[in-house]
Amino acid sequence: MEFLEPSTLIILGLVAFIAGFIDAVAGGGGMLTVPALLSIGLPPHIALGTNKLAASFASSTAALTYFKKKLFDPHFWKTSFVATLFGATCGTLLVNYISTEWLEKGLPLIILAAAIYTIWHPQPKADQNQLPGITPKLKTQQIIQGLSLGFYDGVAGPGTGAFWTVSSMAMYRLNILLASGLAKAMNFTSNFTSLVTFAILGHINWALGLTMGVCLMVGAFIGAHSAIRFGSKFIRPVFVTVVCILAVKLALDAWF
Repeated sequence: MEFLEPSTLIILGLVAFIAGFIDAVAGGGGMLTVPALLSIGLPPHIALGTNKLAASFASSTAALTYFKKKLFDPHFWKTSFVATLFGATCGTLLVNYISTEWLEKGLPLIILAAAIYTIWHPQPKADQNQLPGITPKLKTQQIIQGLSLGFYDGVAGPGTGAFWTVSSMAMYRLNILLASGLAKAMNFTSNFTSLVTFAILGHINWALGLTMGVCLMVGAFIGAHSAIRFGSKFIRPVFVTVVCILAVKLALDAWF
């Protein structure tokens, strides 16, 4: 890639900061960063790999913030972690051998359904940060959820954080704050898995990815702290707005 003008780097940095903030609160930051990387002339596979590098900064920062605030328990979700890791590995390795056309056309409807569910689903009180009891059914749910969403993130990616948040609220009756903490941790797991694969294949612009990663990290830090401080009254409208915009964008790309 040719040397970028300082103004272009500033714009990319600003986009990355906003994307990091959005991603930490609701997910979907990739809908800003991937088009931005494509707009400067990066080949699609390089843009995706570079975005995974930058996104790993944001997801790790957000996950660490939720962990420090005791809104994510790694021990409780260890089965989800292993299942997500395995699913993301399989998805990334198989991405070149499967057709994603049907997924691209159906994805906007699924994401829109996630927004509708969030609007109408009654939420536990924000101060009730309680985890469900450990049962055999819980482990099965964690395996199914981790495998499917990890695989999806390896194959495609858009909306993974939103899917984690909504499915966790539905399956475990978590409030949106705990569900967001889980989503960020698992999103980092699948992001990092895909990043390793892209790195092995040489599909990463390291200088650009690291630069945007720092801006994403700052945005994610502020976004995560804002979400934790202001709770569900802040997260829910941002979440619904982001997933609706994401659904419209994906629909335009896939159908028109």
